Amino acid sequence: MKNILIIIFFIICAKSFAIGAKGPLDQHKDALKNEKPIVLDSVGIEEHLGDKIDLSLPFINEAGEEVKLGKYFTDKPVFLMLIYYECPTLCSLHLNAMMDTFKSLEWDIGNQFEFIAVSIDPDENHILAQNKKKAYLDLYGRPETKDGWHFLTGSEKSIKALASQIGFKYAWDPKQEQWAHSAAAYILDNEGLISFYHYGIQIDPKILRLSLVDAGNHKIGTIVDRMVLFCMQYDPNKKTYAFYAFNLMRLGALLTAIFLVIYLFLFWRKENNKGKKS
Repeated sequence: MKNILIIIFFIICAKSFAIGAKGPLDQHKDALKNEKPIVLDSVGIEEHLGDKIDLSLPFINEAGEEVKLGKYFTDKPVFLMLIYYECPTLCSLHLNAMMDTFKSLEWDIGNQFEFIAVSIDPDENHILAQNKKKAYLDLYGRPETKDGWHFLTGSEKSIKALASQIGFKYAWDPKQEQWAHSAAAYILDNEGLISFYHYGIQIDPKILRLSLVDAGNHKIGTIVDRMVLFCMQYDPNKKTYAFYAFNLMRLGALLTAIFLVIYLFLFWRKENNKGKKS
């Protein structure tokens, strides 16, 4: 009886393979592959540092008014984000993290710099933008800064033009039914020149401050900020500021010269006093 059961078991297994069940070798060949979705090939950031964006591009603000992008480029640097307001994950995480960074800054949005968010989804409207602005202004906790916050929507033509000029590559993912894009923010000067790229969801408040001082042509910030920027330079490989050896040497030489002048002055005055007493 035992031998009969064993024979029946092997017959069932053989039938299984015959009708399409796969053995270990076939399963290994056809195993699930951890492949990057094709849509992600169209997503990323291509830096255009030093380029200017078109400030005449038309958008719709959170009040439903058509405005030129240049309206928000006055005498301050600009913090720009390309997101979309109904994004289920990344955009909200990015904005929430940015609120933590903004709140840790001594500066206020609207005073030292402008904040602009532009939706990459041409189907979104100013009502969504209005609601998003209210939510994050409440989270920021400084209602008096509302005039420095700008949440925009626009046509596909304007959105694509701005994204291309910034170097922001995004694509619609039909499988996930959402926009695929990277997390990044951009610092521009008051004339629309791209000055700095901040990558990732979280931004170091110190680096954000330096990038704003740099883009503000040193009209904001302190003497300490300017000295730090003098000793540092944007490193395209590290995507952040790094110490610049040549300027450090120049600063060291300057401090040495100042110390030497002070020392010689004190020495000369001491010797001069000795001469008068004798």
